[in-house]
Amino acid sequence: MKNVVACIDGTDVSTAVSDFGAWASQRLAVSLVLLHVLDKSEYPTQTDLSGNIGLGSRETLLQELAELDEKRGKLALEQGRVMLESARQRAIDDGVAEPITHQRHGSLIDSLLAIEQDTRLLVLRKHDEKLKPHVGSRVESVVRSLHCPILVTTDTFKAPDKVMLAFDGSDTTRKGVEMVAGSPLFKGIPCHLVMVGNDNPANQEQLRWAQTTLEAAGFEAPASIVSGDVERVLCDYRATNNIDMLIMGAWGHSVIRRFLVGSTTTNVVRDATVPVLLLR
Repeated sequence: MKNVVACIDGTDVSTAVSDFGAWASQRLAVSLVLLHVLDKSEYPTQTDLSGNIGLGSRETLLQELAELDEKRGKLALEQGRVMLESARQRAIDDGVAEPITHQRHGSLIDSLLAIEQDTRLLVLRKHDEKLKPHVGSRVESVVRSLHCPILVTTDTFKAPDKVMLAFDGSDTTRKGVEMVAGSPLFKGIPCHLVMVGNDNPANQEQLRWAQTTLEAAGFEAPASIVSGDVERVLCDYRATNNIDMLIMGAWGHSVIRRFLVGSTTTNVVRDATVPVLLLR
């Protein structure tokens, strides 16, 4: 059975990642894996310092620097174990019976790819000081590399009372509707459908299909077609209707695609005040 994987990195956002992971794993009735990745670029397993301190440097200095680097790596590993244990206890407090902790040394992408086959949902933080203002560079690299749904969290947890699915009639967003309809993740939670575009018969037919599909699965599914700028329309609709989570197809083929790809992906992930679930 596939798992919910929550990436824990020790920042303040990690508590929300753990909480969203616990919420999702219980809704989906699958195991929760708490993952900490020790980035090999910051904490290499082997270090060659000879090119950094010159040919005339003493061997003892090389040895001391190597030992310091090794100690730093060991401390980082231990810190990661402490973070994982804290997240594990938090997940238990949230109601998860047996959360699994997993620590890896390497790149985040490689680590996630190694367990992708067993991942049903990946929970990832959105905030990264190192990447501002290009927050999307890390999230987009994960989204482009993996093919599982990815929940990008905000810094605080709130179980959603209402969600919104951005729909444009493309194959990606139609698949997204079917995924939501067939999954227990949002059962019992109203799912608003918002289509940005012209209110014409073709769009009405597409939206009617999406609404009928969700209603047949037991969802309350208010549906709207709104013209205007995609980002502005979705943000305004979310605020007006008190939406707690935004659901989007990661790579569509129309106006939603332009909204998500490139710099706009960075904008929506960075500026969103609610979690964003990206579907592949």
